[in-house]
Amino acid sequence: MSYFVTGATGFVGRHLVGELLDHREGTIYVLVREGSLPRMEALIARWDTDRVVPVTGDLSAPALGVAKKWVTPHRGEIDHFFHLAAIYDMTADDETNETMNVGGTRNALALAAALKVGCFHQVSSVAAAGEHAGVFDESMFDEGQHLPSPYHRTKFESERIVREEATVPWRVYRPAVVVGASGTGEMDKVDGPYYFFGVIKALRDRLPSWLPMMGVDLGNTNVVPVDYVAAAMDHLAHLPGRDGEAFHLVNPEPQPVVDMVNAFCAAAGAPTFATPISTSLVPRQLRPAALLAALAKAAPTRMALDQTVGRLGIPAEVLGHVSFAPVFDARRTEQALAGSGIAVPDLDSYARTLWSYWEEHLDESTGRDARIRDKLQGTYVVVTGASSGIGKVTALKVAQAGGTPVLVARGKEKLDELKDLIESRGGTAIVQPCDLSDLEAIDALCETLTADLPSVDFIVNNAGRSIRRSLRLSQDRFHDFERTMQLNYFGAVRLVMGLVPAMRANKSGHIVNISSIGVQTNPPRFSAYVASKAALDSWSNVVASELVGDGISFTNIHMPLVRTPMIAPTKLYDKFPAISPAQAADLVIEAMVGRPHEINTALGNAGAIAHTVAPKLAFRILNMAYHVFPDSAAAKGEVTGGAGTRESEQIMLARVFKGVHW
Repeated sequence: MSYFVTGATGFVGRHLVGELLDHREGTIYVLVREGSLPRMEALIARWDTDRVVPVTGDLSAPALGVAKKWVTPHRGEIDHFFHLAAIYDMTADDETNETMNVGGTRNALALAAALKVGCFHQVSSVAAAGEHAGVFDESMFDEGQHLPSPYHRTKFESERIVREEATVPWRVYRPAVVVGASGTGEMDKVDGPYYFFGVIKALRDRLPSWLPMMGVDLGNTNVVPVDYVAAAMDHLAHLPGRDGEAFHLVNPEPQPVVDMVNAFCAAAGAPTFATPISTSLVPRQLRPAALLAALAKAAPTRMALDQTVGRLGIPAEVLGHVSFAPVFDARRTEQALAGSGIAVPDLDSYARTLWSYWEEHLDESTGRDARIRDKLQGTYVVVTGASSGIGKVTALKVAQAGGTPVLVARGKEKLDELKDLIESRGGTAIVQPCDLSDLEAIDALCETLTADLPSVDFIVNNAGRSIRRSLRLSQDRFHDFERTMQLNYFGAVRLVMGLVPAMRANKSGHIVNISSIGVQTNPPRFSAYVASKAALDSWSNVVASELVGDGISFTNIHMPLVRTPMIAPTKLYDKFPAISPAQAADLVIEAMVGRPHEINTALGNAGAIAHTVAPKLAFRILNMAYHVFPDSAAAKGEVTGGAGTRESEQIMLARVFKGVHW
């Protein structure tokens, strides 16, 4: 069986090709513009296959610009022709939509006819339903619906062309708003609900999460993850006897816009919006969503929106289409998918995954901040523990701001992947694998960096080891203390001492130590970890007075609980409030830019004060927590374990003492 796919380098397209590679056999021919060949070759290398074969062409050319000398020998051998190449952008202009969506579909149909393909699969959109009021089922198409934008019009026209002009069998797929993969969060651009993530981040960073916000009934939306769309298309395309049908790849249940926004607010740790009073009894043209759409279309209002919410990353065009007028009936699709195991997951189950990916990969606020770029552009930043978590996101943000992160960790493979990612976005990075628990390896690293780099401007001591184990269970495990101190203290000190001469020669340098809120609050079961971080704090405080005259300074960040791979083994933390790696990385960036002596949380400062003014009371509270939070299964040497019947008490304490490692 052979396939031909347009738009294979696009978001949905590459996921569909992945599905075909995983579940089908045969060659997959992919249309590629000559200028996009390197990108396709990189994808083929990632897929590690010889079954994907590029075919040079162009969406805007007749018959997609595919040479006749290629068409002739392949005529009659293509079983499925998937046409995904199109503009999926509400902000694109009329001419671009017309050329790519309408013209591209005609050109794809011409090539499909020349190849005599078995079935032409048109990837349309629910936008073809326009502003149809009420239920829009899969048998419906031209119902006289109003098409409010170039995007809506060209999606409708493209589907009409397939229905009326195709000379080969066809099927149509109408996805709803496609978001990132439910398992990884992977997304390639800011679109749909992602336009509002910057505002959610601003709310999260400025307001407490418990603050109630007023909600507005903006109607219903419909979002689906890309992995569902790709899997459903693959399955539906291979079902016998379904030619000439359309399939709605949508969430079967309408999703109120405010519920969708709240799912992402909860994932971000931002305040959520109260469920508004329904406006279903209000005339449609007077509902908030309709009024917002009307305002977005008016030229004066549009200019005002561009100067306000536009600066937050929300185009005025998007505000006019925050909800869907139709309710999409997907019973035909659900019946066709029955028994396949393919279904739309609940948004709440993967909202945090989508948010985390956006924060780490798509949020460009660091690069747009003139203050940050001024301090980091052209600098060399040594980041330890750069293969994951805080270190990885810090490296991405440094590169976004024009600096060069020097990626240090044990695993070269992950560092190479991060370097490739940074370079694919136009940045630069340097890979320097090193086992930071090996002092001689650190010495070799320092010699290499001093010799190869024009300067060492910043060191971010992020690599660390955390052990959560009570003293009672540590009696025969003194090596826990030795290993923790070796990496968290001796390794960091050795690295700084090895690079200080280069900083002194440049009369400038700043060291950022990722310390812990535990140094201020002294939580039980973290004696090995907290002691190693406290040692690094004390060492830095002493040598800071010796080096300040050389232009070298330190910042100790007493970091609260961060949701990183380091805390993953402690399942107790899954339900605890914790900041994201991106939030932690923002603190690291601030430490480099502002160079404060310390960065603390309010709770950390309160803990330090409590230990000073009322130490006995502080220790009694900590002892209560010691009994509420048990040793983990890993600490006990057990395979399984859990919070047991005290979970409610644990969660209550964790929320009161937000950010403390219990």
